[in-house]
Amino acid sequence: MDIDDTDIIILKELQEDFTTSYRDIAKKLGLSVGTVHNRVKKLKEIGVIKSFAAVLDAEKLGFELTAVLLIQVEGGDIIEVERAIAKSKSVVAVYDTTGEFDIIAIAKFRSRDDLNTFIKETLKMGAIKRTVTSIALNVVKEENRLNLR
Repeated sequence: MDIDDTDIIILKELQEDFTTSYRDIAKKLGLSVGTVHNRVKKLKEIGVIKSFAAVLDAEKLGFELTAVLLIQVEGGDIIEVERAIAKSKSVVAVYDTTGEFDIIAIAKFRSRDDLNTFIKETLKMGAIKRTVTSIALNVVKEENRLNLR
């Protein structure tokens, strides 16, 4: 993967504000708009840029609970369980992990009832051996932007 310093600067700009125009980025870097366009296109094609999205404030939209779920799975069903959990609209992240638990899932809920329903539905999956759920009291930092060079 050939990503140079110019690509990194473009990525930083887009990470900060994905609505920044290619013209503004080009002007800032002293490049042509076509060059910036082609570089962004390449970064999309090789999968470095997965999508462009707005960063939303979950609490202001009514998602007042952030839950961290640690999940142990019986036998070789980890991938199937991960895929099933990932399909939930409440789940924002699923990690295949090492250690005592096989899966860590992060989810956002509007209410305790929504969380309760999610946990009960998740526990119906036969392969789940044990879960531990923690609720975040305060979100101190929640960031998907990478600290690039």
